[in-house]
Amino acid sequence: MNKVLSPKVLLQAEGLLVFMAALLMYRELDASWWLFVLLFLAPDLSMIGYVSNAALGAATYNIVHTYALPILLYAGGFVTERSWWMAFAIIWAAHIGFDRVLGYGLKYATAFRDTHCGRV
Repeated sequence: MNKVLSPKVLLQAEGLLVFMAALLMYRELDASWWLFVLLFLAPDLSMIGYVSNAALGAATYNIVHTYALPILLYAGGFVTERSWWMAFAIIWAAHIGFDRVLGYGLKYATAFRDTHCGRV
């Protein structure tokens, strides 16, 4: 298969686009950039599940590293006019996108390094 169109490269490109879109959305929201910096790595606290075992670690990590929850949080913030919910959601989505750029994907229960983007 052409390396340019490999699933990993496509997921990295998609992650870059999500990350860039999140930065633009955050700028338009006019939220604090200090908040962005402070919370950017917060989703990685979900790795705490790996202290127990790989299956629990993968489950907690994956729940926090899919776009579904930040999209729901953003929608809730939009509907209820809570801009801080929207800010948190954008930071969260930016984190996920950045992870994809680095090649980190959703985890398999076998080991932390086994991801849908390949072995890290």
